[in-house]
Amino acid sequence: MFEPKIICFLCKWCTYAGADLAGTSRMKYAPNGINIRFLCSSRVDPQHVLWAFKSGADGVFLGGCHPGDCHYQEGNYKTLRRVTLMKKMLQQLGIEDGRLRLEWISAAQGRKFAQTMDEFTAQIRALGPLKLQL
Repeated sequence: MFEPKIICFLCKWCTYAGADLAGTSRMKYAPNGINIRFLCSSRVDPQHVLWAFKSGADGVFLGGCHPGDCHYQEGNYKTLRRVTLMKKMLQQLGIEDGRLRLEWISAAQGRKFAQTMDEFTAQIRALGPLKLQL
């Protein structure tokens, strides 16, 4: 059975703390994600996403603070605009836009993090392995 590799770029203040809460609460969820902590989701550059896919990721997950809750005022709004553009760019490269997902998950939403990772893993599993030809 295909087990997808998912690179997760997580905001330190919210989604990373939500992932930590899921872990410390011993919630069960798909173990396919590899978490990488960023100070803000807006610090995730499109080159990071491309690097992840080039390095063998089948999916890339970005997690940030809810709109209006960003510790850097409007970082998550920048992230939203950037992800919209990245999805268009990924289509040009032959990568389905379903392989890139953005979610707002707060530090208190460990359950949402666990559910989102289960859903995204199932979604990537249904898409199959990424066959990126460079």
